[in-house]
Amino acid sequence: MKTAQNNREAVRKDGSAADAIRTKNLTRSYGKARGIIDLNLSVKEGEFFGFIGPNGAGKSTTIRTLLGLIRPTSGSAEIFGKDIVKEKNAVLKETGYLPSEAVFYQGMKVRDILKLSADLRKKDCSLRAQELCERLELDPSRKVEELSFGNRKKVGIVCALQHDPRLLVLDEPTSGLDPLMQREFFNILKERNREGVTIFLSSHVLSEIQQNCTRTAIVREGRITACDSVEALMKTSAKRVTVHGEIHPEMLSGVRDLKQADHGFSFLYTGDINELIRMLAKCRISDLSVSEPDLEEIFMHYYQDGGEVS
Repeated sequence: MKTAQNNREAVRKDGSAADAIRTKNLTRSYGKARGIIDLNLSVKEGEFFGFIGPNGAGKSTTIRTLLGLIRPTSGSAEIFGKDIVKEKNAVLKETGYLPSEAVFYQGMKVRDILKLSADLRKKDCSLRAQELCERLELDPSRKVEELSFGNRKKVGIVCALQHDPRLLVLDEPTSGLDPLMQREFFNILKERNREGVTIFLSSHVLSEIQQNCTRTAIVREGRITACDSVEALMKTSAKRVTVHGEIHPEMLSGVRDLKQADHGFSFLYTGDINELIRMLAKCRISDLSVSEPDLEEIFMHYYQDGGEVS
């Protein structure tokens, strides 16, 4: 059986990976409503790439524009070097797409939906579909209207993966899945990624991005505000400080996200660490811990402060 392993990562003459996705000033406007604005994005072949932002930030609009479901207002984009407008059918042939909410024809059994999806691509995906159904514990004999939201999401996952695409575009893929199915789903994605498949994961669940992606872009109000490796985004000068004892928060400067903790406070500190020590020396401290902030804290400050934590 032909698998994604046959899709070797494309390499430029200089030895670097080619782009799976490249956009140039990609814009989609909805009149007065915000869409996406001047998106410049590059995703290399073989990357496990995260695309994060809250609802309404422009994630789904970006995906639908990339896949030719809606036309860009201006700018351009290519997938595997193919123009998303002029060569849409060729782009879709190599892509697997999971929308945030998949809708299926009523009255059809799961196996019929999977076969219809495979037939539209003119491929026999029966063996791969069977394997995925078993791993996701999806009963192909059930009718779609009998399925829970989580099981309908599994049908969408199988439709997106069964034809072994070179690129997987996943929009909020884990909503509705229980924790065990989420873990199995990401196991499947990691296997595909090791075989060379490029994965573009759109999510507002930051732990999914932190645990699975190598690089990510943060989108805010239709614009990309940051794009770097997850490791680099988390390496800021900000520290999460937890202090136990008798302290007076009004004495502390350079403090963000102040929270009351058991017998003390927790906060994000962006100032001079020596100044912090001098401030805390004036208090009665029973315990102190300093750690790196997690991706969620960094992400929230991109939104609350409009820029990078520094």
